[in-house]
Amino acid sequence: MKGLIVSAAIVGGAMAQAGPYMPCGGKGWTGATTCVSGYTCVVQNDYYSQCVQGSGPGGVSALAQATTLRTSTRRPCKSKAVSAGAVVPQVPTTSRSASSTSVPAVAVSSAKPVDTKPAPSSSIPAAAVPTPAKSSAAAVKSKAAEIKPATTVKLSDAAIVPVSTAAPVTKPVSSAAAATTSKASAPAASASATPGKSGKFKWFGTNQSGAEFGPGSTPGTLGKDYTFPDTAKITTLMNDGYTTFRVQFLMERLSPDSLTGKFNAEYLAGLTKVVEHITSAGGNAVLDPHNYGRYGGSIITDTAAFKTFFTNLATQFKSNDKVVFDTNNEYNSMDQDLVLRLNQAAVDGIRAAGSEHWIWAEGNSWTGAHSWTSVNDNMKGLKDPLGKTVYEMHQYLDGDSSGTSADCVSATIGVERVKDATEWLRANKKVGVLGEFAGGANAQCKEAVTGLLDYLQENSDVWLGATWWAAGPWWASYMYSFEPETGAGYNYYNEVLKKYQ
Repeated sequence: MKGLIVSAAIVGGAMAQAGPYMPCGGKGWTGATTCVSGYTCVVQNDYYSQCVQGSGPGGVSALAQATTLRTSTRRPCKSKAVSAGAVVPQVPTTSRSASSTSVPAVAVSSAKPVDTKPAPSSSIPAAAVPTPAKSSAAAVKSKAAEIKPATTVKLSDAAIVPVSTAAPVTKPVSSAAAATTSKASAPAASASATPGKSGKFKWFGTNQSGAEFGPGSTPGTLGKDYTFPDTAKITTLMNDGYTTFRVQFLMERLSPDSLTGKFNAEYLAGLTKVVEHITSAGGNAVLDPHNYGRYGGSIITDTAAFKTFFTNLATQFKSNDKVVFDTNNEYNSMDQDLVLRLNQAAVDGIRAAGSEHWIWAEGNSWTGAHSWTSVNDNMKGLKDPLGKTVYEMHQYLDGDSSGTSADCVSATIGVERVKDATEWLRANKKVGVLGEFAGGANAQCKEAVTGLLDYLQENSDVWLGATWWAAGPWWASYMYSFEPETGAGYNYYNEVLKKYQ
């Protein structure tokens, strides 16, 4: 539910022109609707228009509606639904504008969509810019209304042999803390998880955003459309005691030709550098394809190609036992059986590479914990021969669980929203992890976040950890930013979260 849309407010009067990569329109927008010289206002989705490079008459909107490929993105309850008045700067959403290349767009699947309301998008920062302009308002993650694409893209029906690429991964210095491998044929369960009997989390840390920015521009340009996490800031977080980092990336950038194609060596090298920085210091790196179940603007329906992608990915990191594989960020508005089949294909692909790594599998409807039992009950049928698949859920504490507001419903909302999922995990002998959560920098949210984490640790037989949404170098004034030492979330919650390490 994170719909990674970073929202930034424009400083100045409503009549002023919007600056580079700033918002310039959308439902509820009351700010500037024209851009400074050299930039044109382009519609990204119903809720968000942005000033992108390129001239137009007086910087006036090119309002080129992205027809069938228009959608939104970021993060699990993080990819929250965009509220009518939310202002969001360029978002790394799964949808692209008419002029962009291939970014996952919210496509309609063959079956009834699971979501009954605009699903929250994950949080992907919008148009990535090297030095995004700071705004007076906090960044907002939101999900845009989905547009039904005319068709979905089926990549390849033929089985393709995994491709091995350059940039080999070196074995991390630290290899401890690998969970015991249990070769049971039953669905992924907690058998080998050895949940924290002491009330301690196995995984606790933050998301590391940046490489998934600018989804509307793929492959994009490093330093302009996207960036990689700052390893120096990751070191700061590790020195603070955090051990697990969920690292975002786009499948279109890693495998630009197709899901079964050769990996881009430069992008892989950048991703590998971040991963090895984390794991060589003893941390865990969770590889998160921040794609919302989409590739190149359409819902992924080719499970064989999806399996091949994960075989290729697992092959690259096979020697690094501190790596964890996330199957995909916040599937949404998709056929429920397809979500299960894609997850199974990912698990099968990873195991086909000979990998014994942990896997985090996400569900439909933005993988929200609050809606898990009503939407994702069929996920209990997921099978992993090693019993090392964990159910990843996301949960935000604002009114619609979208993570688009700094306000929390109540001091107890965190506990209330994960209780049913907790019972589901225990009843089905599964284990889970909260891959995304966050709250605004205020007293009520602080109490709600504390209550949520207390509850998860009290139920650590089924909850193995949590990662805050999110750190990353381009978050600027985003309300949940956990980037040391300037992030609003970091400054308000760092001491709070340290108690749960």
